[in-house]
Amino acid sequence: MSFLDSVLGLADKLRAPQAVSAHCDIPCGIYDPHQAQIAALTVIRMMQLMDGLTFPGGGDKNEVATYAMQMSRYTEVKEEHAALCEHELTIIYTDYFKPEHAQKYSNLHDLYWQTAKLTSTVKQTHDMNAAQQLLSNVQQFAEMFWDSKGVKTRRGPSNQTVGGEMVYVAG
Repeated sequence: MSFLDSVLGLADKLRAPQAVSAHCDIPCGIYDPHQAQIAALTVIRMMQLMDGLTFPGGGDKNEVATYAMQMSRYTEVKEEHAALCEHELTIIYTDYFKPEHAQKYSNLHDLYWQTAKLTSTVKQTHDMNAAQQLLSNVQQFAEMFWDSKGVKTRRGPSNQTVGGEMVYVAG
């Protein structure tokens, strides 16, 4: 251990460093709504898996426990990905979009607000219609984002078990 490591270690003991997080407050200029689309698809997939579970009828303790464990895991992942979707969109909305974008895309604010509300809805409920609307809104957001950069897009199959479409950069 170097002298500097010792000094920094002592400083950490005297005053512990605070945890921080950020996408990029530089700003780095790296933005992409792809992860938000994947997160929205994951929400839908978790609901599909929940719908596929069968509640055990015989009262077998192990079957009930397995059902409860699977349901809680699917719920946790659904909620995590709804939050991730909101986080990814918020970064683009607050860090990338500027007043001139809001003028060009008159529904930008409303689309973001409605989409953020949908992330809350899908965390709080098991509403497949809300999850599908979340994906649709995220796709619209992605198309708006890429259009603002002058990049053409296309919709195509997600190529995931969940099905559905994604917005891709046209190549």
